[in-house]
Amino acid sequence: MKAVLCKSFGPPENLTLEEVDTPSIGAGGVLIDIHSAALGFSDTLQIQGNYQSKPPFPFTPGSEVAGIVADVGSDVTSFKPGDRVLAMVGIGGMAEQVAAPSEAVLHIPDTMDFHAACGFMMIYGTSYHAFKQRAELQPGEDLLVTGAGGGLGITAVELGKVMGARVIAAASTDEKLAAAKEAGADELINYNDGELKEKVKALTGGNGADVIYDPVGGDIFDQCARCINWKGRILVIGFSSGRIPEYKTNLALLKGCQLVGVYWGPFRKREPELCEQNTAELFQLYEQGKIKPLVSKVFPMGDYAAALNHLVNRKAIGKIVMRTRA
Repeated sequence: MKAVLCKSFGPPENLTLEEVDTPSIGAGGVLIDIHSAALGFSDTLQIQGNYQSKPPFPFTPGSEVAGIVADVGSDVTSFKPGDRVLAMVGIGGMAEQVAAPSEAVLHIPDTMDFHAACGFMMIYGTSYHAFKQRAELQPGEDLLVTGAGGGLGITAVELGKVMGARVIAAASTDEKLAAAKEAGADELINYNDGELKEKVKALTGGNGADVIYDPVGGDIFDQCARCINWKGRILVIGFSSGRIPEYKTNLALLKGCQLVGVYWGPFRKREPELCEQNTAELFQLYEQGKIKPLVSKVFPMGDYAAALNHLVNRKAIGKIVMRTRA
């Protein structure tokens, strides 16, 4: 089978596409013929050696896939060859096949294609967990979403609207804001002028947002910390800007607000029943047409470097997908 390999840290052009052995599965494993792989900013960090986990060389990047089950281990009873599935594999996704533990695999609805499925669970799971369990988002609240044109941001806009919030979408370009508007945003802010705080306060009668969903960090977070409403909740999702900000705790005191961390991976493992319920509800929302994954670019497997550079250069709107099979 073909796989994209990282043999040393560096830019996307440093990767190679090579023939490798089919991965083996243990008793609890599932072998998947990959049709689509979702690419994310974390993949670009991993191949540069800037991610928290550093697999031994050579490794195949790509943490999310969708496709068809090719084989299962002797202990696996929930899946069989021919099943349509998605899987969260951590690494190994930029290939024609991947071996995944059965607990990382999910059946997908018949109405969901592989491009939509491959990047569905991590981003929608994160945003839904953020709003439902962490922020307890209420109908009528003002929700500010930063990075609103990216994969996470678009899901936050969609789910915020589904849950009844007034959504203020903030992003760095008008093109990304147009995508957020299409996803249901009520108000739009281009924060390239450095006036996010002032614009949010103007849209909220001087109060600030009740809930802030921030996957950007850096200077954007610094402004978010100063435009949160009384008893508001700032959701820490990530740091795509590259800088992990420092939070001045006197701001929490003055606003009576909360700084709330959102880390979906450990949530899945520590609270599996809640996560399973969230997943069922998300698939139901998809089948009802209330959420629609945005896949803005699909790259063939041979264009792996161009696909990753689309993320490196901050051009991604919604999800970027690599098509592994025709």
